[in-house]
Amino acid sequence: MNTQREQLIQQWVATVLKTEQFDIQFLAGDASFRRYARINSNNKVFMLMDAPPEKEDCHPFVNIDEFFDQNGVRVPHIHAKDLEQGFLLLEDFGDVLLSTLIDQHTVDAYYQQCFKQLVQLQSIPAQEVLPAYSYEKLMSEMQLLVDWMLPALNVETTTEEAGMIQDSFAFLAQAALAQPQVIVHRDFHSRNLMKIANEDVLGVIDFQDAVIGADTYDLISLTRDAYVQWPVERVTAWFQAFYDLLPATAKQQRSFEQFKRDADLMAIQRHIKILGIFVRLFERDGKSGYLKDLPRVMWYLRTEAQPYAELQALLDFVEQRLMPAFTKKYGHFEAVAA
Repeated sequence: MNTQREQLIQQWVATVLKTEQFDIQFLAGDASFRRYARINSNNKVFMLMDAPPEKEDCHPFVNIDEFFDQNGVRVPHIHAKDLEQGFLLLEDFGDVLLSTLIDQHTVDAYYQQCFKQLVQLQSIPAQEVLPAYSYEKLMSEMQLLVDWMLPALNVETTTEEAGMIQDSFAFLAQAALAQPQVIVHRDFHSRNLMKIANEDVLGVIDFQDAVIGADTYDLISLTRDAYVQWPVERVTAWFQAFYDLLPATAKQQRSFEQFKRDADLMAIQRHIKILGIFVRLFERDGKSGYLKDLPRVMWYLRTEAQPYAELQALLDFVEQRLMPAFTKKYGHFEAVAA
């Protein structure tokens, strides 16, 4: 621990709170260089984000947080900031993640609340504020599967296979861009939503990568979560519940069947990306915690691609060329029953 950095934190917090009477408790870290600490002072609790500017750029987080805060999204309010030093004093949402509260009895009510919040988020005009989820970005995300998973499984593609994969990726990217373009959180799932004491609205965190993209993206992040799997019939019912909440403009010449297709194709793009990311986290960064989730994500991909003729060649490649090595290396996933 950097004692000089800690001294800077102590001085800054004392200045901001106008008191020396406070207690700092650092929390367990995650994948980034950011650290978080809970600060107690005079019966008030705050969250400190410590993001050394040479390692982390806080500007995207601050810009999006303040924009969302002003537009009624339940994000942590920023009480004070010093971006030159990399310090933020934030509202403390507590410790209760939605992932710890949902089970087969509670999930419907919580997800309905999530859907309401998503539709509200999507109603905010932000084309001037957030970058576009571009064709190039969508393609580069899927390319992670080729760059990381195929080598990890010792699979080399023929020229014909490589072309087919790129054609399949292009089909999925174009399908995403053809959908209504709205604010996309990009990681809207139960580990990034929080139950705040005495509030029905859920707290939203980890939104700094938000973009303008397909209106089904956050829905599938939630309902086809890489870390949890629900029965297919239940997910379809959630798609219908979300569709029912959408504004009329999002349903013009777009039946529920078309919306379901949109959601499926968006989900498949995301699964392909996640498969590549989880393998990269292990192969490049030595982080093995995500490997256990790979079989579930692969199950999603194989199941959801089946109805779509445009993806049959990709699905055949996955089944014949990837699955033997994949199962041997990462294991097999048993889907939950309906």
